[in-house]
Amino acid sequence: MRIAVNLVIILIIGFLAYMLIGSIREPIKFMEEKDKREKAVIDKLRKIRTLEEHYRGITGEFAGNFDSLKHVLRTGSFKLIKVIGDPDDPEGGDNVTYDTSYRKAIDSLKTLGLIAGLDSIQYIPYSNGKSFNIAADTTTYQSTLVQVVEVGASRKDYMGPYADDRFKKYDNNYDPRKIVKFGSLSSPNLAGNWE
Repeated sequence: MRIAVNLVIILIIGFLAYMLIGSIREPIKFMEEKDKREKAVIDKLRKIRTLEEHYRGITGEFAGNFDSLKHVLRTGSFKLIKVIGDPDDPEGGDNVTYDTSYRKAIDSLKTLGLIAGLDSIQYIPYSNGKSFNIAADTTTYQSTLVQVVEVGASRKDYMGPYADDRFKKYDNNYDPRKIVKFGSLSSPNLAGNWE
């Protein structure tokens, strides 16, 4: 009888030790995963923002979908204007000439190292194939019509098993429904909400 009681006590102690270790391990694992996944998503959003800026340099507007973004960056060209003379010189204004040339966008992207991963740019890391939300439009800002863009993803899309409200207890600022994004459809702003 005494051996059975001791065995039950040992099992209870082992179970409590396992629960204690698990309660310490869970917040550490959550924070590691959150940091790793958010870094990957933010890095991809920064790359998309750079590609959108190049797209605007070619077309004068932002891309409202990823197919158009990829197509223009592969086939479009940047317009390069070389100014010969000083256009601000009031006496030599007639001696100013403009030399226009074009450079393929794909060559510039290769030089900048942005061409790698262009085919899969729309996919959210750790999301099993979900795409970023993308929208582009025009809006009136300070009496001027401006081009705007917004690209983002909900944390629920990429946090996997950690996309649950119960993990708020480990990080007061954590909200699985929060959108991580750059840009705004209401103002000409390309800043990311992580910055």
